[in-house]
Amino acid sequence: MSQLPSLDQTSALIRARRSVKPPDMDAARAVEPALLRELLENATWAPTHGLTEPWKFHVHQGAARARLAEALQRVYRETTPPAEFRVDKLEKMGKNPLLAPVVIACVMERRGGAMIPEMEEIEAMACALQNLMLSATAAGLASFWSSPPVLDAPAFKEWLGIGAQDRCVALMYLGWPRPGMEPPRSARQPVETKILIHHD
Repeated sequence: MSQLPSLDQTSALIRARRSVKPPDMDAARAVEPALLRELLENATWAPTHGLTEPWKFHVHQGAARARLAEALQRVYRETTPPAEFRVDKLEKMGKNPLLAPVVIACVMERRGGAMIPEMEEIEAMACALQNLMLSATAAGLASFWSSPPVLDAPAFKEWLGIGAQDRCVALMYLGWPRPGMEPPRSARQPVETKILIHHD
């Protein structure tokens, strides 16, 4: 068996992961196919009840990113109530897919039937996307998980070609950090404030 990373190495990787938005990615620098495949392979090693492996990754690169942007904008226009419509959101949906070299529509496909609750399949997808983002961080890539409400609209599902019971749970943006970008900083509350210990 190959040597596993130490706990210190694993902790450092987890704590180094940050969300990097598409404007801070280098759209002109491609993500190599072999690297992208490895990231997606790592995603598929997430926990999955019943080994349903509910993930399907719709990878958009090149001109496909513009078609994705057009679909997002069209569905947003068609489905957003006037009182909630925001021009800045519409513009962002049109721009962001062009700012990252890779945009992945991450779909939860219902394969377990009634035996496995939908929530468990969504949880499996979340674990897969964490695997993907941690792997991207280890490779030096930036990643950003976006989940605008339009992803759940029937019109967007139809555009993606997925089933009525399936759900697009995320758009995952991947790219190399643009030159000169300052790494994002973050913090967490002390873990002691999140722990309740029960004794006999």
